[in-house]
Amino acid sequence: MEYIALGKSDLMVSRTAFGAMSLKDFADEEAAIALVHEAYESGINFFDTSHSTPESEKRLGDCLHGIRQDVILSSKSSAQSGNQLMSDLEESLAALHTDYVDLFHFETEGFLPEKDKPDGIYKALKLIKKTGKARHIGLTTQTASVAFSALADENSIFEVIQYPFNILTDEDSKKIVERCQVQDVGFIAMKPLYSGLVQNIRLAFGFLNQFENVVPVWGVRESGELQQILYYASHPPVIDDAFKTEIETVYDFFN
Repeated sequence: MEYIALGKSDLMVSRTAFGAMSLKDFADEEAAIALVHEAYESGINFFDTSHSTPESEKRLGDCLHGIRQDVILSSKSSAQSGNQLMSDLEESLAALHTDYVDLFHFETEGFLPEKDKPDGIYKALKLIKKTGKARHIGLTTQTASVAFSALADENSIFEVIQYPFNILTDEDSKKIVERCQVQDVGFIAMKPLYSGLVQNIRLAFGFLNQFENVVPVWGVRESGELQQILYYASHPPVIDDAFKTEIETVYDFFN
């Protein structure tokens, strides 16, 4: 398993990250635990969840029993006020059975928190980091202008950006990845399979693996899918002209 520093943070994460949203769909808790531990034992140390899916958050917390201290844990909130953000974080910590998260994202599509704004979100994010309830602060968005605005601020509170990135996303996505690398901001790729529209894991993995600073969060649903992802983590596809032609064919088909 390959590990990289997540931007300027001190987090050394597996470049293959585990997205926990699908854990809510497991009828059998033992099967969910087995999948999470299979990922962990294969070298995955980065697990991502969200307050917006409390069932998955709680399930991940249960699955990480006994190994929480050995993994990097990320969650997020789309709260509209500082008070709500603090409340969301406390609920997330309780669900995850932990005193802190390694990375806490503010999730937004329309605006960035600003100092002295009456919503209090910026102040809450600063306090969350100061108290150690989150070691690092990130931004999750699917809006390019929001991501670019965060990157335009040299003193931004956001150390990591989580944004959709895959073989079907546009040139803005690549520009955001490039800006993050130049500015030493961590980049987490949401939707590496475009919410299931891309089914060729070899192509998806190879495309993302070209970008040294990109950490894809794979929404793993079952062991067979996990094993495919782990295989390509150990045997990255060769990026030659034939591979690039395959990517272009898929992109043209959907666009």
